[in-house]
Amino acid sequence: MKNILACFIIFFFIPVFTFSQQNFTTIQSNNMKKTIKVAAAQLAPVFLNKQKTVEKACAAIEEAAKSGAKLVVFPEAFISGYPDWIWLIPNSKSAELNELFIKLTENSVSVPDNSTKLLCKAAGENKINVVIGMNERNAELSNGSLYNSLLFINEEGKIIGKHRKLIPTGGERLIWGRGDGSTLNTYETSAGKVGGLICWENLMPLARNALYENGIQILVSPTWDKSQNWLISMQHIAREGGLFVISTCMALRMDDIPDSYSFKKLYPADREWINTGNSCIVGPNGKIIAGPLEAKEGILYAEINLNDIISAKRMFDAAGHYSRPDVFHFEVNKNPDKSEK
Repeated sequence: MKNILACFIIFFFIPVFTFSQQNFTTIQSNNMKKTIKVAAAQLAPVFLNKQKTVEKACAAIEEAAKSGAKLVVFPEAFISGYPDWIWLIPNSKSAELNELFIKLTENSVSVPDNSTKLLCKAAGENKINVVIGMNERNAELSNGSLYNSLLFINEEGKIIGKHRKLIPTGGERLIWGRGDGSTLNTYETSAGKVGGLICWENLMPLARNALYENGIQILVSPTWDKSQNWLISMQHIAREGGLFVISTCMALRMDDIPDSYSFKKLYPADREWINTGNSCIVGPNGKIIAGPLEAKEGILYAEINLNDIISAKRMFDAAGHYSRPDVFHFEVNKNPDKSEK
């Protein structure tokens, strides 16, 4: 009888104990995975040179991964440069603007193309998620218009989505077309649920709300805005959304623009920096946890814990218990070609 009881204990309780231990280990492992390292790559492109800019991006992807980051975010229009001449050259100077637009288009990205293949390869080989800003050609139609876009690549090296800036700001409208609601999405990654808004579309409350309702955890906000007001907005948005914000701005010197571009002479003669960057990473409580990085190239890193999002939303959840759907109705048009009758 004692032998039978002993066998019962061995064959019943030990597997249960082992199963419980495995469950505990799994739970513990999952909790540990909530803390990850993210990166903001405040770099200058090789101006209007797609090949060399992609090479620089791939090197930065490898560097960020070796430093332990699971997500790296590049600036707005990183491939192959922000067209800052729009703020300098009047639209009446057609010949000069045409020449620059041709050069910009030649060094823009079609999704997919050889440039995206190289970026995907770098992401996959280094097991890191990548979000990178680019001038994107409308390859699905004429291939002659440009969008200000973000490309999302997961750690397996696969393109998981892209976002086109909903509306360019001011003079930018002379370069880029307007995006639509079909690219206003979030993506599940090994770093968390990621989505992006570009520069001043971050100031659009309804665009933000669309991402909040999709359960976004990390908002990537590539930008050209280096101002103190921008940093304040990033802190507010992180607190409003109860999420992490990675704001990445291009650090661009005068020397980064080749002298062959005549618009360079339109800057003040003593100017050193065209854009000083001021990239930062912000926590769900609205506090800056890395940066701002000013007047230098570099990669910012921050350890983030996704549980901080849950803590932040206990008191205020913009798309949850604070949303009041009985008062407000919100809808995103994901099919802009479908007209309402």
